[in-house]
Amino acid sequence: METVLVQINNDKAYKLLEDLEDLHIIKVLEKNIQPKQKLSEKYAGKLPADIADELQSYVTQGRNEWNNRSI
Repeated sequence: METVLVQINNDKAYKLLEDLEDLHIIKVLEKNIQPKQKLSEKYAGKLPADIADELQSYVTQGRNEWNNRSI
């Protein structure tokens, strides 16, 4: 028997591997199913508070300018 490392790029590929395992052709040694993490959770706390405040005020200013524009 030979062990190989496989990178899964598509959910359909993982399904194919499961089917091969059900047919006793291969054995999946490690199953890492990780739920997708929301970006807000992933990057929470990554920006220093002072820079975050500056960015927030900049965004707010831009929104106000957009809303108060005269076309």
